[in-house]
Amino acid sequence: MEKPTLAEELELLRRGTVDIFPEAEFEEKIRRSRATGRPLRVKLGVDATGPQLHLGHIIPVLKLRQFQELGHQAVLIVGDYTAMVGDPSGRNQARPQLPHAAVMENARTLAAQAFVVLDPEHTEVVYNGSWFSQLTFQDTVRLMAGTTVARILEREDFTTRFQGGNPIGLHELLYPLMQAYDSLMVRADVELGAIDQKFNILAGRDLQKAMGQEPQVGVCGPLLIGTDGVEKMGKSLGNFIGVTEPPPEMYGKVMSIPDTLIASYGELLTSVAMDQIHRWEEEMRQGKVNPRDVKRRLAREIVTRFHGREAARAAEEHFDRVHIHKDLPAEIPEVEIAASSIWIARLLVQAGLAPSHAEARRLVQQGGVKLDGQAVAQAEYEWPVRSGAVLQVGKRRFVRIVVPGRP
Repeated sequence: MEKPTLAEELELLRRGTVDIFPEAEFEEKIRRSRATGRPLRVKLGVDATGPQLHLGHIIPVLKLRQFQELGHQAVLIVGDYTAMVGDPSGRNQARPQLPHAAVMENARTLAAQAFVVLDPEHTEVVYNGSWFSQLTFQDTVRLMAGTTVARILEREDFTTRFQGGNPIGLHELLYPLMQAYDSLMVRADVELGAIDQKFNILAGRDLQKAMGQEPQVGVCGPLLIGTDGVEKMGKSLGNFIGVTEPPPEMYGKVMSIPDTLIASYGELLTSVAMDQIHRWEEEMRQGKVNPRDVKRRLAREIVTRFHGREAARAAEEHFDRVHIHKDLPAEIPEVEIAASSIWIARLLVQAGLAPSHAEARRLVQQGGVKLDGQAVAQAEYEWPVRSGAVLQVGKRRFVRIVVPGRP
């Protein structure tokens, strides 16, 4: 592939960002890299606080891949030690502390998900426990002496909690310093993250300056709005699309987003040209195109990126059967139920369609549960089990009930 011009490289790297700081230093680093042939070291930290990445998490990973494709060095820091502290960004209370064994199990899963996007052969992967586990208490005190409580409390999250009387753990004050120390240890030229990471990235610049390193530049993207169109994407809110979700589920969730999110999802999660995305916006505004048809293209692009073109095609066919042609999926998983009758909430849990009885009750109360196409009205419903019946949750999840010994 022909090497892009300086202007083309900058345009690509600015796509989907909300802040690059300092902008002049960023341009200078790119110019110098092109002149000298030395790739920039581009850092992204991922804390292993959970086992699954959603599309909001993956946005900076996609940006890291862009840097990779332009010949720069991707540095993926798996935060096994920072995860035990917990990033206070955007939090009104401390994150629960995790044991290191649980963090390491999450870390293995997250790295595999990141490599759905990144080129593993050209990614430098480091665990920050490799240096934090070696620090003495004296080292830690020296690191903490490099900043002040006043500086840390400039952070909006801490200020809000302090003014509201919500407790701030001393360990939380360490987090920005730990992220900054990561930058020092890998000699980062650029650090990527969502905009809520700006304070931590600036802390890295400060520490690098203090230790005689050229300071990194921050490249921040937005916080992705979830499928509800209101709150930022998050697993606790149920408005997320998981990176490893099956293609039909991922396709269907993209189709469910509000029309107002089409352009931002296109810009942040696909490689569709920005000129085309702007045309989508204008044509939808003028009523020349149905937003549903644009979302179909968007859903195909996103599923293709994470699962491949054939999986995207099959997911679209599945969506059309279920939601347009109103047919059942071609293949429905089966669940054996050895009972003559069963409480609907227990059935949902046993079928793997709800994680708990409380969640099953909520699904029923919201009208999201059907048996053979008929909505279940009561959360206390005792269903007379029938072999071959189809249990449905929402628009995309189905199981067929099988009773052992019955046709």
